[in-house]
Amino acid sequence: MRFKTNELTFERLYEAAGRRIRNISDVFDWAFTDLGKQNKSALESFRGCHHGERCFLVANGPSIATMDLTPLRNEVTIGLNRIYLIFDRLGFLPTYYGASNELILEQFHGDIAGLEMPKFLGWHRRHLFQKGFDTIIANTCYLRDKLSVNDTFCTDVTGGITSGGTVTYHMLQLAYFMGFREVVIVGLDHSFKGSGTPNRVEVRIGRDENHFHPEYWPEGSKWQLPDLFRTDLAYKNARTAFELDGRRILDATLGGKCDVFQKVNFRDVIGADVGEVTA
Repeated sequence: MRFKTNELTFERLYEAAGRRIRNISDVFDWAFTDLGKQNKSALESFRGCHHGERCFLVANGPSIATMDLTPLRNEVTIGLNRIYLIFDRLGFLPTYYGASNELILEQFHGDIAGLEMPKFLGWHRRHLFQKGFDTIIANTCYLRDKLSVNDTFCTDVTGGITSGGTVTYHMLQLAYFMGFREVVIVGLDHSFKGSGTPNRVEVRIGRDENHFHPEYWPEGSKWQLPDLFRTDLAYKNARTAFELDGRRILDATLGGKCDVFQKVNFRDVIGADVGEVTA
């Protein structure tokens, strides 16, 4: 099971029940509306589109603030959540962009809507990105969470995916669907300062030290502590799925604490002379 007993509070159980009730309309719209059919058709166009290739998944840990990521301009990349805060330093735009956390989508949808690359966003907040009732804004696809108790690894995203408690897990399922033989993750620090109940919505106080930018969660914004226990279980499912198909997931995070994926040195993987940069 993906829950620690001492974290099964009434508040979390109540919220989980509410999510499942609200999910009924999401499931119906996905299956029967023109928007749902249009979206699934758009997703289908990405099936196997990168068969046998490599991609870099750029997560949002503090470590990427001290890494020279400019060599990735020649690679296929998937940037996550608020990665756009350092576009000026990267010197390139990610090939794809993904965000699924409702607090990211609700509070920063204006920023996200303006991104030019193909975007993969949470179906549950699609209303923030629609022009009218049934039209998706350009270059946008949606991924629908299947609210299962356990986070299985879904290889066909047109049928929905599971959350794993992190957009990283969403994007690993998408990368598999796209056909990548190798996914290299950077910025998966997997270590957070602060304590509290995972997934509880709180108001941010002070500087954000858990991400690559101090204004990632600005003071006064709503945010949540992650459920690292859950994500570890989900990551193990991802690793197993990739390896059973002769593929692999590598972790090139500088000083990352996740012990699920094979650790590699970023310099060795990228095959270029890279150095550290200051935040």
